[in-house]
Amino acid sequence: MAVFLDFKKAFDTSMGSERIEMRKRQLQLHHDTGARVVQLHPTLTMGNAPSNGSNNACCFCWCCCCSCSCIKPTFEDATSWSMSFDRIMKSAAGRCCFRQFLRTEFSEENMMFWLVCEDLKKETNKTVVEEKVRQIYEDFVSILSPKEVSLDSRVREVINHNMLEPTSHTFDDAQQQIYTLMQRDSYPRYMNSQAYSDLMTSLREPPPGP
Repeated sequence: MAVFLDFKKAFDTSMGSERIEMRKRQLQLHHDTGARVVQLHPTLTMGNAPSNGSNNACCFCWCCCCSCSCIKPTFEDATSWSMSFDRIMKSAAGRCCFRQFLRTEFSEENMMFWLVCEDLKKETNKTVVEEKVRQIYEDFVSILSPKEVSLDSRVREVINHNMLEPTSHTFDDAQQQIYTLMQRDSYPRYMNSQAYSDLMTSLREPPPGP
């Protein structure tokens, strides 16, 4: 579709200093504020996050944490995360706690991208699919986006080809690459982090008495 070709060209015509400055501003924003609402397109949802319409739902905000009552893991659940990356990604609480850790490493966009791709695969309306594909490209694939995820040239070529006829599987290769990146890179660090150790300690401790 011509509209997607025009869109891609508009976002991929410049990188260099402009991209670097955008990334610096993003990192500074993390440092200065610590939390801000993720402004995704209204049609996008965040995987299995609560859908009660509240803006305070844990997985819709940048300040979600493992103490949120709606997603607090059990000790057994958190223990199982160390068995495999699949375990943590299949757990709503696991995704939330891991996402909080990614935020400290300024790589939260990897989880965000994976979640919106999961959401895209559930969509069947062609018009909605095309709009979601456009928004995901703008938010996570465009080299001008401060939330750009790290994709190799082969996967980018696949995306550019898929953008000609967008479907709910346009980003499948990219999603798998980011999943593998998180599995090999961030997941081992989280398992050995103070954040995970503190979580396990808090879950072992008995609740305070009356």
